[in-house]
Amino acid sequence: MSREICPECNQKDTSWNWCKTCNSKHFQNDFNNWTSGNDKIDKLIQDAQLNADRYCLIEWIPYDRFKDVKQIGRGGFGTIHYARWIDGYIEKWNIKNKKWERCDENREVALKKFDNFVNFNNVLNEMEIHLKANNKYDTSIEFYGITQDPETHSYMMVLDYAADGNLREYLKINFNNINWKQKLDNLWLLSHRLMIIHELDIVHQDFHPGNILSSNFKDYDISISDFGLSKLIGANPNNPEKKNIVGVLPYIAPEVLSDPETHSYMMVLDYAADGNLREYLKINFNNINWKQKLDNLWLLSHRLMIIHELDIVHQDFHPGNILSSNFKDYDISISDFGLSKLIGANPNNPEKKNIVGVLPYIAPEVLSGDEEYTKAADVYSFGIIAYEIVTGFPPYPDIPHDKDLAMKICNGLRPKIPFHTPKLITRIIMRCWDARVTHRPTFKELTNELNEYRIDYNNKDSKIVIQIKKAEEFSANQESTNTTTTTTTTSLNYQTHPQAIYTSRLLNFSNLPKPKNEENFERELEELTKSMSNLCPSNSDLFI
Repeated sequence: MSREICPECNQKDTSWNWCKTCNSKHFQNDFNNWTSGNDKIDKLIQDAQLNADRYCLIEWIPYDRFKDVKQIGRGGFGTIHYARWIDGYIEKWNIKNKKWERCDENREVALKKFDNFVNFNNVLNEMEIHLKANNKYDTSIEFYGITQDPETHSYMMVLDYAADGNLREYLKINFNNINWKQKLDNLWLLSHRLMIIHELDIVHQDFHPGNILSSNFKDYDISISDFGLSKLIGANPNNPEKKNIVGVLPYIAPEVLSDPETHSYMMVLDYAADGNLREYLKINFNNINWKQKLDNLWLLSHRLMIIHELDIVHQDFHPGNILSSNFKDYDISISDFGLSKLIGANPNNPEKKNIVGVLPYIAPEVLSGDEEYTKAADVYSFGIIAYEIVTGFPPYPDIPHDKDLAMKICNGLRPKIPFHTPKLITRIIMRCWDARVTHRPTFKELTNELNEYRIDYNNKDSKIVIQIKKAEEFSANQESTNTTTTTTTTSLNYQTHPQAIYTSRLLNFSNLPKPKNEENFERELEELTKSMSNLCPSNSDLFI
């Protein structure tokens, strides 16, 4: 029976049927009644118990509380044994009887026994890292406690028993009965487990199918095991043992195996199969519908909202730094933080005074030197990128990207938004690239507004759908008009001036004018904002 208030201290439970304050006292009162025989292991268990919640605790388990023990496997550093745990794991404190109530008597468990030659510090490191991973959403195989073989005196980890075994053996026996749904589910769950492990700053270092376990691979049950070679990022960097390469050869990354001659450090990043946004739009734009455009705009704004919440300003935000494995499937990542800065960090760095980037995406106040790069400058870049997502064309492809263009941008030049673009989207773009910095929206505002439009896409009577329908009708009419002279292709055709440069470079232009909007910009934006509040399905003036 569930509860919300602890009956002992009358305070709110810290987790389901569990009061951390009271239960830590019960554990502490029992510290003198057991010992592993090793102070470091005792401390590991005690610290875990003092900080435990209902699902994440370990205990010292005397070996005689196991039965039917038999060896079922061997690894590089020890053996695995099957056993039944007579008592089962701790569930809750029984106030009346003043003892722990246990669950699942005679539970099947696996005992991981370490060979005597294994360095004890490595054993302790594995236990600590496994516990850290186990405390986060059952990412690792369940860790119940520690015991000791009375004959060899080897310590043993008490783990959950995985009835389906490891992934390698499971695939060998069952592969022909595995459908694509199960494959996708397992791939997703496995990637999610590793994502959480990496969020804990743990690098596994021995990741292969033999260390992927499950009680039922068909039922969203995958756990990662064997953290014997794992490390916490930044911990003990000078350990000479970490220089040795240990693992299963086909699963070890080449940069780990190699001895680079250049001694240059390299970042190992996820591979984006769809490449960057610029190349993707050039090849696929004519096959991108408005739903994907809205999804991509929303997801991109959401990514930048999170980056800004971390007080990071990107400073080099353009389509070449927007990557994806599948732009159609809610998968967009922002890359290349080489020019980025933390707000308030190292403000007097002289290198930060240089302007580096891709000219069409740099805010005019940055180009002119009026202001340093701010969050609002990233918003300006987003406006140019949004224009590109909507039209498919890069900004200013037919002219040199030189000081003359920089002066024109400072004087209010912006890419020409096609008149049939939905007003709601046009307004977003114009607000983002407004020369008046304080008039630009934040990414939180953009995320909320774009999320509204992508949700309204499923409502045929919504303003955004009505406007998109008109835009599609216009495009269809244009295509039918041009069918006698052109053929439909999936890629965009446009000529790029040889001095139109879309890669980052130093852009220290001097004597640029103070940024301003073009003469009619502010009036058009104001009229556009007013007209939006009066939109209805019968309006003929749905575009600017």
